[in-house]
Amino acid sequence: MKSDRAPGAVHPIILSGGSGSRLWPISRSYHPKQLQQLVSSHSMLQDTALRFDDLQRFPNPVIVCNHEHRFIIAEQLREVNLSPALQILEPVGRNTAPAAAVASLCVQSYDPDGVLLLMPADHRISAKDAFLAVVETGAIAARAGHLVTFGIVPDRPETGYGYLQCGEKLGGEKLAGFTGATILHRVVKFVEKPDLATAKSYLEHGGYFWNSGIFMFRASQFLEILGRFRPQMLEDCRAAVALAQRDLDFLRLDEAAFNRCESDSIDYAVMEHADNVVMAPADIGWSDVGAWDSLWDVSDKDANGNVLLGDVIATATSGSYIRAESRLVTAVGVENLVIVETADAVLAVPRDQAQKVKELADMLKARKRPELAEHQRVYRPWGFFESLASGERHQVKHLMVKPGGKLSLQLHHQRAEHWVVVSGEAKVTRDTEVHMLRENESIYLPLGCKHRLENPGAAPLSVIEVQSGAYLGEDDIVRFEDIYKR
Repeated sequence: MKSDRAPGAVHPIILSGGSGSRLWPISRSYHPKQLQQLVSSHSMLQDTALRFDDLQRFPNPVIVCNHEHRFIIAEQLREVNLSPALQILEPVGRNTAPAAAVASLCVQSYDPDGVLLLMPADHRISAKDAFLAVVETGAIAARAGHLVTFGIVPDRPETGYGYLQCGEKLGGEKLAGFTGATILHRVVKFVEKPDLATAKSYLEHGGYFWNSGIFMFRASQFLEILGRFRPQMLEDCRAAVALAQRDLDFLRLDEAAFNRCESDSIDYAVMEHADNVVMAPADIGWSDVGAWDSLWDVSDKDANGNVLLGDVIATATSGSYIRAESRLVTAVGVENLVIVETADAVLAVPRDQAQKVKELADMLKARKRPELAEHQRVYRPWGFFESLASGERHQVKHLMVKPGGKLSLQLHHQRAEHWVVVSGEAKVTRDTEVHMLRENESIYLPLGCKHRLENPGAAPLSVIEVQSGAYLGEDDIVRFEDIYKR
C-alpha cells in the first residue's frame, strides 16, 4: 500500500478491540460500545473517525479491530463516507502494545517517516478544534523524537482513570525541534487508578492529569523502543504482519504468530520505561464513557437531572439514566438509578455502583449466557437477522438482506426452513433450482438441501424465516460458497 500524503504524515490509528462490558446490556462482545450510538446520532467509532474527515490534513485512518467486527466496522465507515487506509484484523485481543506494533509496522511499510496518532474508538471528545490543535503540537514533538501522550485536565477526584504525574515544563529551547506555543511536560510516571483519598490528594497537589490513552510517536521510533524493552513481542508482531493474508479489504494477521504474542498495554510495555515521554495537556471535552455513570455525566439532562431515552415515563424521579430500547419503561420515586432495557435483558443499578456491572458481566460469562455476546438482532456482512419467537422444535426470525447481499450457499443437517418475503425481491437457490420471489411469496427448504438467499434488487429485502427441527443452533451450517470468505 502507498500513501498519498507527503512522508511523515500523521496517520490516525483507531483501536477498536474492546468489549465494553461495563456498558452491558447495550454493549456486547459481538456488538460492543464503540459500535453503538451512545453519545450522538453516530456510533462512537464513527465519531472517532469523523474527527479526521479533513483528508487534506490526514490520510484515511487505519483501523485495528477484532475479526468478528470487520464487516460492521466497514459498513459503519461507509455510512459516513470514509474508507480506511487499512483494516487490520486481530485473531485474538492482545491489548494496546501489540496493536500499536502491528499498526506501526504497516504504516512504516509505506511511510517510513510516518507519525502515528493512536487512539481508542470508544472515547468522547466534544471539542474537536481543541483536539486537532493539541494534535498539531503533539506531531511537532513526535517528529522531534519524543513519545507523546495526552493528559486530560482533571475536574474532579476520579477513581476510574489512571493518572500521569508530570514534571518540568518543556517548550522552545528545552524541547528540540519544538517551536509551538503550547507547553508540554515531561512525564515522571504513570499512576494506576487510585482510591478516592489518593485522587483527592492529586488534585490538591497539582501536577497530575488523567491518562487519556491517546499517544503519538514516529512508527520507527516506537518499534525501536519496543524492541529494546519487549523484543519477543516485536518479533511475534513482525511475524504476524509478514505472514498476514489479504482478505477482501482486510489484512488478516497470522493467527499462530499473533496468538504467541504477549498481551500488554502500551503504557506498561513502553511508556513507563522510556525516558523521552512528554505530555500535552488536553482540555478537549474528553470522556472514556467507560460505564453508565460516565455516560450519564456527558448526556443532556432534564430539569430533574434525568437522562430519559426511548419510550420512558418517569415521575418523582431524579438523577437517573433510564433507557428503553424495545418497550415502555416506567419509573416512580427513584433517585440516582441506572435502568437499561433491551429486547432480552434489563439492568438496574445505583448510579454510584455502575462500575460493578463488569462483575455482573463476568457472572454472565461464567454461566455461558448468550445475552453477554449478542443482541437479538445479530449483524452479518449481508445484513442482519433477529429472533422473533422460539419454542420446542421451532424458531422464527426476521432477515434483512442489503441490496446486493447474499447469504452463503449452505445446508443444515438438523432443520428445515420456510422463507416468506415481506418486502423486496428475493433470489433463492434450492439445490439445482433458482426461484425469484416477491412480496407475499414463499418457498420451503427441506432438511439437507443446498440453499442460498440473495437480494438482487435496489431496496432492502425483508424475509420471515420459520425454522423447524430437532436442533436450531447457528452452528448447524455447512457452507459451500461464501462471497465474504467466512
